[in-house]
Amino acid sequence: MALPPRSNPRATTSPRPKSKQPRGVLQVDWAFFGELCRVLALKVFREYDPEVVIGIAKAGVIPGAVVASILQRDFASLAITSEGSVIAGPTRLVTGKRVLLVDETCESGSTMKLALAAVRDQNPAAVKTAVSFKTGTYKPDYFALENENFIILPWDLEVIVDGEIVVRPDYRDKLTDIR
Repeated sequence: MALPPRSNPRATTSPRPKSKQPRGVLQVDWAFFGELCRVLALKVFREYDPEVVIGIAKAGVIPGAVVASILQRDFASLAITSEGSVIAGPTRLVTGKRVLLVDETCESGSTMKLALAAVRDQNPAAVKTAVSFKTGTYKPDYFALENENFIILPWDLEVIVDGEIVVRPDYRDKLTDIR
């Protein structure tokens, strides 16, 4: 069953150039996140039958685990440092299997490319990529939503500072600017 084509109200206007800076802030709550995972799982289900879902740590583990649960597939994680090193690779669980690699967002694709290389080192039968948000030029195989805004995910909104749970200090100004 194919999804109906989406209408594009800007189809008759000239395309707007892509901005390098986010235009605004998209604050995602848990309910919306759940809907995005359902959309992503359905897109994957219709075109690909992964045997294993790998979530890229940290934030990609959450949508990866939810998508794996919806698809009723095995789940594992892969960790990449902020400096771009793989510190915990995929297990042999992926060898000879169809793999779905999941992250929360994808802009330049640098993290996804590192993760793909780590998974391919384990000789999967096939590997496809999926993200909740496509935010830049890199095009994963599947994405739930394309968006140019700065995205605040529900698990990233609050942190512990001096023993108290508070809105992340680096997000506070972004949230204030939109109110």
